Amino acid sequence: MILKEEIASAVAGQKKVVLKNNSVTKREAAKNLKPSSTHIEVITGIRRCGKSTLMRQIISESQTDFSYLNFEDPRIFGFEIGDFPKLDEVFGAENSTYFFDEIQNVPGWEVYVRQLHDRGEKVYVTGSNASLLSRELGTRLTGRYLAHEIFPFSYREFLEYNARPDEQASFEEYLNSGGFPEYLRDKNPEVLQNLLKDIVFRDIAIRYSIKNTKTLMDITLFLISNVGKEMSFNSLKKTFEVGSATTVSDYLSWLEDAYLLFFLPRFSWSAKSISKNPKKVYCIDTGFAKANSLSFSKDQGRLLENLVYILLRKTRLKTFYFRENKECDFVVFEGDSCKWLIQVTERIHLDNQKREVDGLTEAMEFFGKTEGFILTLDQRDTLSSEGKTFRILPVKEFLAEYLNKP
Repeated sequence: MILKEEIASAVAGQKKVVLKNNSVTKREAAKNLKPSSTHIEVITGIRRCGKSTLMRQIISESQTDFSYLNFEDPRIFGFEIGDFPKLDEVFGAENSTYFFDEIQNVPGWEVYVRQLHDRGEKVYVTGSNASLLSRELGTRLTGRYLAHEIFPFSYREFLEYNARPDEQASFEEYLNSGGFPEYLRDKNPEVLQNLLKDIVFRDIAIRYSIKNTKTLMDITLFLISNVGKEMSFNSLKKTFEVGSATTVSDYLSWLEDAYLLFFLPRFSWSAKSISKNPKKVYCIDTGFAKANSLSFSKDQGRLLENLVYILLRKTRLKTFYFRENKECDFVVFEGDSCKWLIQVTERIHLDNQKREVDGLTEAMEFFGKTEGFILTLDQRDTLSSEGKTFRILPVKEFLAEYLNKP
């Protein structure tokens, strides 16, 4: 239990910070958050990606009385569900909107948020664990909330933050630096290295009582160093001598819940095959991957593939990779139909052209498509063969022409 005066101190101190008129980059996610909606707005994403900044932008634009609390404030460490009545007293009755940061730190928080919603209050909450939030939302808040994922800066946000022109050099800088605002400000890799430690040790190891933290970190670093490659629970179990594949499965599930890594399934018409087949691993951010990788040097091709995955992940279109005799990097579905088939490589040249085209051709024949994409760093061309068209485009151009369309 927390003393009421400690809660009041945290609320007052945090409100001063929120009200500071800092010039910040306008987040694209803000356009999907409509204050007029009666739903609870749930904002999730990896630590340090800008969720709190997004809240401050909403507050500054709403021009209404508000209440705000970040539950990671050390002054309220150990806040429990029984402390919410004291928080209500501190907030008072003259509020129209409530904002709560990292609310998943308080077990049972959804009971209080449900009460606010039932009173007709507008509520925004953020959290950095997708599974915890979805489980709690599903029990008491079904039908009462809208979910929003926020990622590190997009390319357009990166340009605005750095006051850079939209040109190839800027895109390549974005590819290598990623979109974490704090890292872009200082360009100190330790920022991203410490972020990794916070997520692995604080958000996963402590929360799930993992004693063998070294193995958890070793697996995490291995996966970050192998983005774009296939992995399976059994292969990781053998490599790191983990007791069971189930333990590995739990580790990977928690890493994904924390928005650190994502696992792309191999396409199959069978749900059972999808669950059993190896998955390809990708990281939340290319700059984060470079700062924490054990093996990256100048492997732009894998970074580019990782970036394309994140771009596709943001669309919420169903995405797989395809492998029979050959491999196609991405199969993108809209509804039940295949929308795009995509290969990604830094450059097309004589040594890799056959491999990239053959993998795309096999997927095109399987899905009955006559057009496929080969996305590169800066090449633009068209290849044709036996009624099939292979469009070679820079990733930046594909982003502008296809992914930004409604």
